[in-house]
Amino acid sequence: MTTKKEPYVPVTPAVTSDINFLDHGLQNCPYHAYRLLRDEEPVWIDPITGFYVITRFDDLRGVLLDPSNFSNDMRAGGSSRERIDNERAVRMMQLYEEKGWVPGATLAGRDDPNHKQMRAMFNEAFNPRKINGLDPFVRDTAYKLVDTFVDKGSCDWVKEMAVPLPLIVIGQQMGVPEEDIWQIKAWTDAWVQRLGMMQSEEEERWSVEMEIEAQHYFQRIFERLRKQPDDTLLSDMVNRVIPEWGRPLTDNELHAEMMADTFVGGSETTTNAIAYGVKLLIENRGIWWKLKSDPEKYLRTFCEEVVRLESPVQGLFRRAARDVEIHGITIPEGAMVNVRFAAANRDEREFDDPDQIDLERAKPGRHLGFGSGVHHCIGAPLARRELYWAFHALVHRIEDMEFTSGQNSFECARNFSLRALTELHINFEVISADQRLDPSKMTSASKATDMPNPSEL
Repeated sequence: MTTKKEPYVPVTPAVTSDINFLDHGLQNCPYHAYRLLRDEEPVWIDPITGFYVITRFDDLRGVLLDPSNFSNDMRAGGSSRERIDNERAVRMMQLYEEKGWVPGATLAGRDDPNHKQMRAMFNEAFNPRKINGLDPFVRDTAYKLVDTFVDKGSCDWVKEMAVPLPLIVIGQQMGVPEEDIWQIKAWTDAWVQRLGMMQSEEEERWSVEMEIEAQHYFQRIFERLRKQPDDTLLSDMVNRVIPEWGRPLTDNELHAEMMADTFVGGSETTTNAIAYGVKLLIENRGIWWKLKSDPEKYLRTFCEEVVRLESPVQGLFRRAARDVEIHGITIPEGAMVNVRFAAANRDEREFDDPDQIDLERAKPGRHLGFGSGVHHCIGAPLARRELYWAFHALVHRIEDMEFTSGQNSFECARNFSLRALTELHINFEVISADQRLDPSKMTSASKATDMPNPSEL
């Protein structure tokens, strides 16, 4: 017997003092809280974490474009919560030391000049020529995945499309066998749960041990690639000497990159956008039929609107490098600043009808779903292709769709920073086999999925 899943009951705080971003009920629908903060306390001091939360578009973009005042280096300062949990953090570090490798600073966790020097290595892997070359693989993978379940008339969209597509693509770039992606997914899930700041110490220990298990898996690959380099991004990461450093990345740095900037950064966020995109289409029937009427015209904008509306990364962090004042609030040197992308992406001061999908929206790429400034997501062009082809396969294989009755709670995973559906069960009417497009005969999506023009950013 299947147990019916009840939809979540959203939490709608009446005043800013009721807001708690560690409350799962609020996480399921945080947008009322975001509006409250934008209107009443655009620089909000979270009483639980000690974070300075930024929610307005212009303020948040200003922080992202000001690395001299807002650092990506998280090693200085600390919130009240961090200081309280310091002993626990020490115990986690001891676990890494005893069983694996203590993760080094990631690309995202560095400031210039080290960030720029390290990013040059990734720039080569994600340059337009190489991303264009990946386009047929992304297209074919998306259609292959849809074709494995389309004739069933139902699927768990998260498990059968949203998760495997970006994982297979980043795995191909990294030279990881496709049969290992579900094990890698288990490791990245554990890492993401730890990032989410909502684990008990016992749960965090489990996450660290899972990451250490992943470290030993990747360590064998590092050692092989040092002896036998190949043409994968991972081989380049392992062997390339960063000129300014006079050395390649250390094992500790490589292990940090595996989880943070490649497999989590290269799959998890795209997974979340692909999942929420289908939820939005079922909830907005007019948008679905408009997208069906002319997918080549509207797909690119739809992808951007999904990232804007349901920001896969709800927020990340910066450190105040010195005392900085915003809206009369002094953010002290060393304080943790939480830049809340999801709040900024629905700011009425920046967007018309910000809570609605608008397939005719001017400058659809003008959102902060991929960040901004020197730390703008390096994988954004690839993510856009994955989104494009996932939804392209959807509209060209499925005539109509609906949620599977009683099978969805629509709850997001417990996480302070990321927004993710853990499942999405749908039923659908399929397009007849004789009317289905052959993906191998389709033209490249490069024009539809290129980075927005600078004027859009």
